[in-house]
This record gives sequence, structure tokens and C-alpha cells, in this order.
Amino acid sequence: MNKYDVIIIGAGHNGLVAASYLAKAGQKVLILETNNEVGGATTSEQVFEGVDARISRYSYLVSLLPDQILSDLDLKFETISRKISSYTPYLKNGKQAGLLVKRVWDQSNVESFKSLTNTEVESKAWYEFYDQVSKFAKVVSPTLLKPLPTKSEIKSALADDQIWRMLIEQPLGKVLDERFEDDLVKGVILTDGLIGTFSSAYEMQTNICFLYHLIGNGSGEWKVPKGGMGALVLELDKKARSLGVEIKVNSKVVSVSATDSQVEVELAEGEKISANYLLSNAAPQVLAKLMGQVQPKSLEGSQIKINMVLKSLPKFKSGIDARDAFVGTLHINESFNQLEKAYQQAKSGVFPDELPLEMYCHTLSDPSILSDELIRQGYHTLTIFGIHTPAKLFEKQPNEVKEIAKERALAALNQYLEEPIQNHLAKDSNGDLCIEIKSPLDLEQEIALPRGNIFHKDLSFPFKDDDSTTKWGVETNHPRVFLCGAGAIRGGGVSGIAGHNAAMAVLELN
Repeated sequence: MNKYDVIIIGAGHNGLVAASYLAKAGQKVLILETNNEVGGATTSEQVFEGVDARISRYSYLVSLLPDQILSDLDLKFETISRKISSYTPYLKNGKQAGLLVKRVWDQSNVESFKSLTNTEVESKAWYEFYDQVSKFAKVVSPTLLKPLPTKSEIKSALADDQIWRMLIEQPLGKVLDERFEDDLVKGVILTDGLIGTFSSAYEMQTNICFLYHLIGNGSGEWKVPKGGMGALVLELDKKARSLGVEIKVNSKVVSVSATDSQVEVELAEGEKISANYLLSNAAPQVLAKLMGQVQPKSLEGSQIKINMVLKSLPKFKSGIDARDAFVGTLHINESFNQLEKAYQQAKSGVFPDELPLEMYCHTLSDPSILSDELIRQGYHTLTIFGIHTPAKLFEKQPNEVKEIAKERALAALNQYLEEPIQNHLAKDSNGDLCIEIKSPLDLEQEIALPRGNIFHKDLSFPFKDDDSTTKWGVETNHPRVFLCGAGAIRGGGVSGIAGHNAAMAVLELN
């Protein structure tokens, strides 16, 4: 058998990060990837035949990727700030309008809130709320690439009981009820607690999801990956190989066995490979199955993703320039009550009639994912995420329900446009409209996310209980096997954090 220091299952971005750190430290590393290319959920692909647009098919923006990882590995990868944080259209007194929030707070933000609420109370509450969230982020962010801090350590470093209660002890829904009056304002805030997780505003999973959306690099800013998410994968692949990492694609692992002295994997074709340690970029449920253990249960994935290519940008009834509406995050059907209603409907097995959506246009910030010809013709990409669409809703009739999801998503957007978005869709070389939809079941089948859960499992706070013996948050029940993917504590999102931490856990043992 071939022998390595470390075998990594899965060549997603976390696996590549872990491999690069390990190889840089002198370890002999092998990555085994089931698919015929690296990248996993962070690939960019030409989705529509004959349309030269490289779309981040499963993921979209970057916030949690620490600058330290880019520096440590000397990665040539850039992200682009968006001037607009979000735009939320609404109908008031029979007139179309919208809440426009710029990333850098200024008087125009105050005026936009005032147009919605008739006072400056909500804008002041918004500013104070996010100022407090920022203080928490600045405490937690520096710990993400270090051993897990304890709950008491984070609370002590924060030194603010009000912020602690607001984010850690009280459900986000209750906090929003106490601090805000406007239903739409509350909903815009709540959305960051719902992308990727299926829970009510009054459940603590929402708090945890919210925190991960707001702590990246201490600022919580979500940026556009220049060149698409695939640009990160290409750079990581290049770096790993330059450091001597061996990467085998089309290599499906069918079993993992671990002893006190080594770990052994068996591939589908019968080959067996051993190593001192194994890192799994696959979900904990997948790893458990490979090791013949009981698979842990978790929340279902609850998001749909719709990818489109537009031949032109639409016009909004409110009069806002589409370039401003789409460059940040556009919220549709995401008032607080709409979000809670959609959750309750989906929980009862009914597809939400007012499907909550958020979307953005990558190419308004970074046209480089389009060919020069498409740029010249005014083409753009548009990405839509639908919330509260759990896997169970698609099980009995997956294709039919996907069509329902697509129709409701487009109809929800169209209520704010002068003409239907369908009129702006480009066509591929076969004459078909450039639009595709991915359900949680698609994510499970295509990139092995259990029930489509983009976090692999229920999220955990980015700290540990005071009596916990876990050190890095990547440990499993076997001392030679570690998680290096989204299923690790502090592992969700496109971050590389789990990959870095798994590598550090192994290096400490050598």
C-alpha cells in the first residue's frame, strides 16, 4: 500500500486549504476527490450551452475567508466591496418605493428609513444594533484561526452583558421585537439568520447563523469574489500542487478504517491507501457512513438557488436604477411576518406562497466572469436564493416542486418590475432560456450535502462550553480522524477556516 502522512477526502476549498498548510509544513499529502474536478461547492461553471459566462453555481459571496489565510498561503485572490448593502422594495400608500441601505452609513440611509417609517427612530435603532454586533465580531473574529475559546473567555473579552444577552442568550426574534417597530426593517435584519438554516426567528439556530453572517474579518462585509468562486479554487489548486500535494480526481472513497497507529481508506476500484491521519472535507454524516458508524441527524437544507443570465437589466417600478437595486442584496418577500409565515408553512409541509428571496448581480461588481462579447452586449448574471424551502418539500415530486419554486420566485420579483424578468433572460445555443434552479435534493445528489444542508449539520456557536475538552472544533471520536469541512465547529461558508484548523490540529501531533 502507498503511505502518506495525511489523506484528505474531498478537494473542496477547505480540503485544498488544509492540504496547502500541511504540505507547507513538510507533510506528504494526498487528496481524494470523487468528482472529475476539484472545487466542490465552490466551482465556477459555464452553466448554459454556448453562453460564455462562468457562474458560481452553488455558492455566491465571500465574507468569512480570513485575510490571514490569503497571506499565509500567498494566494492571488481578490474580493470586491459592494457600495450598496441591500435594497428592499415595498408598496406604501399605493406607491412603489424601496429601503436602500448603503454599505458606508450616511445621511441617505437615514432618509431612506424615514421614507419607510416616517421617523428617524428605526434608522437610529438599526445603527446602534449593528454597532453592537460589530463589537461582538471584533472579539470573535481574531479567534477563528485559533483553538476554540471557551464561552466564558468570549464573554469576558466582550465585557458587555447587553450585547451578550442580545446575541447569545435571547432568540433573535425576541431581540428584534424589542428593538424595532417596522416589520420590513425587522425582516431585513432577520434574513442573515436564515440563509442555509431552517428555523424560526425564535429559535437559537437563527442566532448562530446570524453571527456567522456578521463576523467575517471583524466587519461582516460580504464581498464579490473576483473571477467568481472558481477563481479561489484555481488559486488553491495551483498552490497545493506547487507545494507537492498529490490530488486524485475520480477517486471515490467507499470505506475508512482507523486504528491506534494509522488510517486506511479503500477506493471504489479496490485500491487501499494508508496514512498517519485522515481529514474529511465530506459531511460528518458521510464520514460516519464510511467508518460504519451511526450517522448523526441534523436539520435539512432549506434553500433553493436560481442561476440566470440576462441579456439586459430590468426597470423597477420604484424608479431605482437596476444597477443600484441588484449590486447589493435585493430582498423580496422578506418582512419579518412574511419570513415567519413562510417558515410555518414549510414546517407544515406546504410550499410558501410568498417565497422569501434574496438576490444579487455578480457582474455589476465583476464583469470578468463574462466574455468580452457578452460584456459588450450588456449581459449580466443574476443569482437568487430562496429561503424556507426544506428538502422534504421536494421529495415526492422533485421536478414539479422545483417548477413551482421557480414560478413563485420570478412572480415575486416581477411584482416590482415594469415588465417580467423573463423578458430579459438570455437564450442558450439551443434557444432555451438561461435559467436553472437547484433544490436541496440537487445539492445532496450533486455535491453530497446531506439533505442539501450547506453547513452539513446544525451550526454551533464559535466557542465551546467551559468544560469541553475539544481543542480546535475539528475532532471526531477517533484521534487520527478530523473534520476539515463545513461540519466542523466554525466550518460553515466559504472560509477555509475548518481547513486551516484541521491542519493545525494534525501538525500539533507531529
